[in-house]
Amino acid sequence: MDGEVTISIEAASDAKVLIISVAARMAGMHPQTLRQYDRMGLVQAGRATGGGRRYSVRDVALLREVQRLSQDDGVNLAGIKRIIDLEQAVVELQQRMVQLETELAAAYQRMAELEAMAPFPRRDLVPTGRVSNALVVWRPTRP
Repeated sequence: MDGEVTISIEAASDAKVLIISVAARMAGMHPQTLRQYDRMGLVQAGRATGGGRRYSVRDVALLREVQRLSQDDGVNLAGIKRIIDLEQAVVELQQRMVQLETELAAAYQRMAELEAMAPFPRRDLVPTGRVSNALVVWRPTRP
């Protein structure tokens, strides 16, 4: 298959360096299609100093995925936008989960360190700062 390029979206570069004509050619689309997708928020191009659109290799891979979903799977553009948004939300949630797991592990580690330093390391013994001679009388309530 001459001229076909396979791009892994996860490993692709995020640098916005490709002009619209090159990105369109790499994605197998017309530049006007890229402009439309940019306006719809499907694939958002960066902007050069002069205002021209710039795309990354990751953007080109995403454009190909949009084309595949549209042509092969029959998904409309609104559905494709929803899929892209949900996939991005999943990635963000996974990153947040990793962050929270790291923070939780650090908190457990800190708790263990503090317990090891405490004069009474057992949790069922609570030291008090004062001595009391108070007497507590308990009487059950009668029905």
